[in-house]
Amino acid sequence: MNFRILGFVVWVLLSASLMAEMQAPNSDSGRNNVDSSRSQQSPTKVPREAILVKGAWSSASDSMTPVPEAATVAQGVFSDPYFGISYKLPEDWIQEYEGPPPSESGRYVLAQVGPPETKDGPTAASMLVTAQDLFFTPLPATNAVELTAYTKDHLEVDYKVEAAPTLIDVADRSFSFFSYGSPVAELHWYVLATEIRCHAVQFILTSRDTKLLDRLMLDMNRMKLPTGISATAGEGGGAFPVCIKDYVRDANVIARVDPVFTEHRFNPIPVRIIIDKQGRVKHIHLISAFPNQAKAIIDALEQWKFKPHVIDGKPVEVETGILFGRARQSPAPRTRGHQ
Repeated sequence: MNFRILGFVVWVLLSASLMAEMQAPNSDSGRNNVDSSRSQQSPTKVPREAILVKGAWSSASDSMTPVPEAATVAQGVFSDPYFGISYKLPEDWIQEYEGPPPSESGRYVLAQVGPPETKDGPTAASMLVTAQDLFFTPLPATNAVELTAYTKDHLEVDYKVEAAPTLIDVADRSFSFFSYGSPVAELHWYVLATEIRCHAVQFILTSRDTKLLDRLMLDMNRMKLPTGISATAGEGGGAFPVCIKDYVRDANVIARVDPVFTEHRFNPIPVRIIIDKQGRVKHIHLISAFPNQAKAIIDALEQWKFKPHVIDGKPVEVETGILFGRARQSPAPRTRGHQ
């Protein structure tokens, strides 16, 4: 299959997957429930091959603080200031498609890159960069190793595991690596994952040529990554806030104001906040929310106050997550894996 077409197919499938997450009903309740009623809309014609994402989107309380989805590919360099990643891509590699918005479970498509199609034939390889927020994932995974193992155990029957998950070093950082293939399509996938700021960041390489995949994986050693990350732990600190799941507890909250919504919906609203050294909310990132929900939540959270978080006698910034609305239902476990 032409890799340019393959890249678009992957993009479409991920878009559809994330849209399904955003629109699927859910019976579980989160800590902060948001009611809703569905509105009826007449069908509208759209351009062929266009991808429609209806409703919720990502937004933030300011434009200066980096957010995960602000990754860019410019002048041959993939960079994401939020994760502290900078990677000079192989020569002539470009990004042909931008990914869909983040899902309600905190799943991001950061980039899909590869060489352009030429008159000599289809491109030889591609790379997909994704991130999964470990605060909001419905999967039974608390780090990149566990997410990689879950992915391996839940491959469809058409795929075959070629290398079992193992720990490797990439750019002097710990990554979880495994590979699988499709005998029918004659394609191979290399999956490399590490944890940064309580996100599992994955680099997924695809090609028919495993020797090319080996060279591309070796080339990733040129990537610049932040310190304090690994496949099993990447909780921030240093230049980043310390990320702590479920930090919003009564013991830590001094003052809170609940958001007042002018419209009622049933969607989950995952929100990441950064709390400064004085306990004030300095940044609010709404991963998936309707505009009126975003405004109500920002207005409320800006009035919250926390006890300063202290490490070694010094207050530090904290990044944590809050789920407003209804929690996503965790997937049912499968009875068989793939060896």
